[in-house]
Amino acid sequence: MASHLSFGLGTAGSREEQPSHPGLAPGWDPGSDNFSRVKMQVTMSLASLVGKSSDFQEEYLRRSLRTILAYAEEDGEMQNTLLPSQVDELLRNLNSILSDTVKMREFQEDPEMLMDLMYRIAKGYQTSPDLRLTWLQNMAEKHNNRKCYTESAMCLIHAAALVAEYLSMLEDHKYLPVGSVTFQNISPNVLEESAVSDDILSPDEDGVCSGRYFTESGLVGLLEQAAELFSNGGLYEAVNEVYKIIIPILEARRDFRKLASTHEKLQRAFDNIIQKGHKRMFGTYFRVGFYGAKFGDLDEREFIYKEPGITHLPEISHRLENFYSQCFGDETLVMIKDSTPVDRKQLNPSKAYIQITYVEPYFDDYEMKDRLTNFEKNFNLRRFMYTTPFTKSGRPRGELNEQYKRKTILTTMHSFPYVKTRINVIQKEEFDLTPIEVAIEDMQKKTRELAVATHREQPDAKMLQMLLQGSVGATVNQGPLEVAQVFLNEIPADPKLFRHHNKLRLCFKEFIMRCGEAVEKNKHLITSDQKEYQQELKKNYNRLRENLRPMLERKIPELYKPIIRPRLENRDSFKRLSFRRAPEENS
Repeated sequence: MASHLSFGLGTAGSREEQPSHPGLAPGWDPGSDNFSRVKMQVTMSLASLVGKSSDFQEEYLRRSLRTILAYAEEDGEMQNTLLPSQVDELLRNLNSILSDTVKMREFQEDPEMLMDLMYRIAKGYQTSPDLRLTWLQNMAEKHNNRKCYTESAMCLIHAAALVAEYLSMLEDHKYLPVGSVTFQNISPNVLEESAVSDDILSPDEDGVCSGRYFTESGLVGLLEQAAELFSNGGLYEAVNEVYKIIIPILEARRDFRKLASTHEKLQRAFDNIIQKGHKRMFGTYFRVGFYGAKFGDLDEREFIYKEPGITHLPEISHRLENFYSQCFGDETLVMIKDSTPVDRKQLNPSKAYIQITYVEPYFDDYEMKDRLTNFEKNFNLRRFMYTTPFTKSGRPRGELNEQYKRKTILTTMHSFPYVKTRINVIQKEEFDLTPIEVAIEDMQKKTRELAVATHREQPDAKMLQMLLQGSVGATVNQGPLEVAQVFLNEIPADPKLFRHHNKLRLCFKEFIMRCGEAVEKNKHLITSDQKEYQQELKKNYNRLRENLRPMLERKIPELYKPIIRPRLENRDSFKRLSFRRAPEENS
């Protein structure tokens, strides 16, 4: 039927001459589950039509879909049933699939938009597992061609989770994954493959899950492909998680040959983790905002883009500028150079604006306790941060005592890595740091970097020396000594700043301790021709420590007053001010 609806063969008859609901059997019962089957069959027909027919007429097909919707809405007998809303939902989904499939031809040169369209089409086939699986595999292939191995692997993980959902309906074996929930350790995103919709058909129905991948062997095949791609992408820890799902299946089959090769692959993955350690680059992230009516659906939307390894801001900026200049013309496209909030009223409505900002993964303190390794700090990321320096006078930069910083935290809809390389931003939070808070954060960062470089299993002498030069070097502008002289030279008059002052003082105490450790570590790393350099470092370190000493030893008396608790007449424990025993007063 779908193929006839897409061609304008003569004029369409009047509504009185046509059946009330094309595609629905005369004996169809609106209270039954038959509509789920109808949805699946119609969706599969559309997929076949737009996928195989090169000359179908999009406008005729859209017109036919609108006609079907009109019949459903005007049929009096069906008004008190779920049919009108179900038909409306089905046709909206079909329209979306049709529109995105046609758009794919226009965006072959825009990899991010192309993957967005493929993603939306795959989502449109959520109730047709065979079609969704096919589109997830198509996405995996596209990513693989672009050498985005991690995203390609994630597409296959989603495909495997989808297969697992339907296999769990058919067979209850302990060695099989319990649906998509088993894949959570690989990615929390896979839960979107859960078969919880009312429209989900049982896999034993005719034509549902009939492909070769909806079997145990198919599941293992998808997972093995994903493990190989994770390995290509340097995510060896994820390889381990994938094989945790495969191994019980191989054990149940007594497939010892495959088990042997699997454990060999696991050993290689663990060896790579040990050997490559901190040298792996997992990706660089940028916030990209689009502004202007010329962008259509993208107008005023913000995304986080994941770029390969070490990608600098000019590289992604140049790539997007080149592409959109070809779309709109050099005179129309404007690249916004700073990260300040965009005021729509200040923009020219005839132009298209792009703002790109480098962002870093952001974690709360409690999250950092569980994210110890470099891999853990670059996997399953949903929050990102960028900072904007400013002063009260309006200038972005100023002296240390007038330098404020605005932190912007962005939350994405899904976690990276995902089946796409860009994910839209769904939440934004902002908070400002005062100059002394900026100084505290900077000193904490320097201290952390020194500690990591000093205690690394395989020390990098060049990295350690670079950090030392920036910490104890005699010519460092706005270096640690100047920071201390600006904020610690005098006790602040405002009592509200006492705790910040004390916190910065304690930061400096730890910083100077780490500098001492790093200088000592460097002594064991230098070559014979660097002895003079080491002596100079030691001399600069001693000078810095002596200059800081008076400021670090000066405490704020109000923060260190002893707490004197009066003896309480009533010894009722619930009314005591403290559970600690107060010191006995001298008689």
